[in-house]
Amino acid sequence: MLRVAGYQGPSSILTRGLACFVETLTKTGWKSAIDWVPNVTDKQEKAADLFTSIENGSRHVGYMASGYLSARVPELEVLELPFSVENRVTALAALDHLAGDILKQSIRQRTGFHVLGFWDNGFRHISNSVRPIQHPSDATGIKIRTLDSALYRATLDAIGFQALTSDVKDLVSWIAQDIVQAQENPLTNYMGFELWKHHPYISLTHHFYGVLLLVCPHAWYETLSKEERDLLGHAATVSTALQRKLAAEEDAIALARIQDLNIQVLEKNALDMQAFHKCVEPIRSKTIAKIPENLLSAYLGK
Repeated sequence: MLRVAGYQGPSSILTRGLACFVETLTKTGWKSAIDWVPNVTDKQEKAADLFTSIENGSRHVGYMASGYLSARVPELEVLELPFSVENRVTALAALDHLAGDILKQSIRQRTGFHVLGFWDNGFRHISNSVRPIQHPSDATGIKIRTLDSALYRATLDAIGFQALTSDVKDLVSWIAQDIVQAQENPLTNYMGFELWKHHPYISLTHHFYGVLLLVCPHAWYETLSKEERDLLGHAATVSTALQRKLAAEEDAIALARIQDLNIQVLEKNALDMQAFHKCVEPIRSKTIAKIPENLLSAYLGK
């Protein structure tokens, strides 16, 4: 039995990408049955439980934001540098070549995961329930939810927020209960989790470009035949191409829906981007100094 799982709802571009993976495997002759769970949080599991289940081999394929692994794989911080990626096509092309090869090897050495592909998790922006955020000073006194990444938290703290981490399973409840007044995510998640019901203000900061890892257990992968690895690799290639296409299209679709809801959106040119950059530059410089030069050059051309 091949067990495949994700952690978002049916309209999510991640769910659609993983559904494509399952469909491609089925069509190309994967011999065992496939148990496909689109959203483990519907079963009261946390996203973190999904990651654990894949690494220990009780599940076989799923996705995870790279930030969840950066504490164990410091090289992944190259994907978390604030205000570093302007063009998603260029970034993804780098991950399809040397930068991706370096990261795959680092992940294999330091964890139990094997990376099948790099998915597009979009540019991340800030929404909140308090006021328009145009300048870092507007963030003062606002608690913001982010994922479990030390660099994400440090960046948001430097901007002026108080950054807190929760599992994605608790994202909506934290916002509804006012545990946090802000959150940061790509626009597709703002719409998918219906955060517009709570957050009437969005700032299109583009502060991070998110990358997802399509992963399986390394120990399990090593037991597969060449035919099985080829089928898995083909399904990963096909689903990755679709997922990236959907991600690129989703920004415009989500923004149009947001504008129909009369949400106040501050475009990048309406923000004091110089002030945001200045706030995080010490953190960015310190992190860059720790990243291997060949990786930094391969991903960002620096």
